[in-house]
Amino acid sequence: MRFQEYSIADEIKRNLESMGFKRPTDIQFKSIPPILRKEDVLAIAQTGTGKTAAFAIPIIHLLHEKKRKVKNLGIQCIVLAPTRELALQITKVFNQLEKGSRVTSISIFGGVEQDPQINKLLEGVDVLVATPGRVFDLQHQGYIKLANTSIIVLDEADHMLDLGFIQDIRDLSRYLPKERQTLFFSATINDEIKKLAYSLVTNPIRIQIAPKERVSKNIDHSKFFVKADEKRFFLERIIKEHEDKKIIVFVRTKVRAERVSKAMERAFIDTMTLHGDKDQKDRFDVLDKFRKGICKVLIATDVSARGIDIPNVDYVVNYDLPDVAENYVHRVGRTGRGTQYGIAVSFCSEEENELLVEIEAFLTKPIVEIKIDLSDYKKTIDFTEDSTTYDLNLLMKEVEEFEAVQKKKAKSKKIKK
Repeated sequence: MRFQEYSIADEIKRNLESMGFKRPTDIQFKSIPPILRKEDVLAIAQTGTGKTAAFAIPIIHLLHEKKRKVKNLGIQCIVLAPTRELALQITKVFNQLEKGSRVTSISIFGGVEQDPQINKLLEGVDVLVATPGRVFDLQHQGYIKLANTSIIVLDEADHMLDLGFIQDIRDLSRYLPKERQTLFFSATINDEIKKLAYSLVTNPIRIQIAPKERVSKNIDHSKFFVKADEKRFFLERIIKEHEDKKIIVFVRTKVRAERVSKAMERAFIDTMTLHGDKDQKDRFDVLDKFRKGICKVLIATDVSARGIDIPNVDYVVNYDLPDVAENYVHRVGRTGRGTQYGIAVSFCSEEENELLVEIEAFLTKPIVEIKIDLSDYKKTIDFTEDSTTYDLNLLMKEVEEFEAVQKKKAKSKKIKK
């Protein structure tokens, strides 16, 4: 079935055509009809399968038609997302699909001044995409009115629960009309998500696009067994052998991100870091430069894994294995999106064997091992332009330097306020 055959506004069809979308993905094909019928939906699908458009298309149509009869009803739909980056990505999709229609969408999130966001709200908006913290704050201040909100969407619901937003979501539901449409979209589902979902919805349509593979078939997965303090040599080699490729490197902590970035700098490799200690302006700048290919290597923590929707990411490197097996899926989902192909490489040290076992159990199959013979291993070490030898004192010094910089930034922010 083609989008032109759907009973949706011509404006949306034209926008889809201009974006190059002719046929729906599986999640879109199964989600759009029940949402258009105003039914509650609980949808589980892999990342990169077109989930945002799966709810954006029917929502824009419903609100467009509604505004033919009644205008200025205030916020008609609220979309909750776990991270600022994801909120911006969702808003971008809405803005592209709503062109020429009666619908307007904006995003609000923490980490930036609230006054510009308040001004946008006062101008009037139909779809509000928000992170929980900021939306609850502005709602309590009286700037967000939800009395007429007929649709609520929880995107990446599993991640919102991981971040501890479950009570905030329940609190928000008290301010919403009892007669509303609730949509849950998530890459994974567990008992806690089921419990939350069924407490907020009425006879939901459950849609699960869950092939036997937990991750996209478009991704080639492999693992290397290397010593923890020699991972940097292998990362350097991968980057230098693929200088024209766009690469995301995932590490476990923000300190680790800065340390790996410094190691690459010593090897004359330009990188950027993305983690929770970056202020919003820096985060925007980093993602913009990575998106444009100004810098081709991004070193990020898991907090950013779901908010990064950058086209044409060629490689995902798990420099550190994730502490939570499910996060492997979200990390590697940054590549191989849609019809594109990607490569996911994982470095595993002896200390991470238990994590590897958990990840492979979650995937229900082992990750292909690329064996490195001793001569090639030695060549990789010799290949490096970073002659620094890591010892405990050096590591502690780097941690102290990084924390000192963060304290200085925090102190500077307090003085400005």
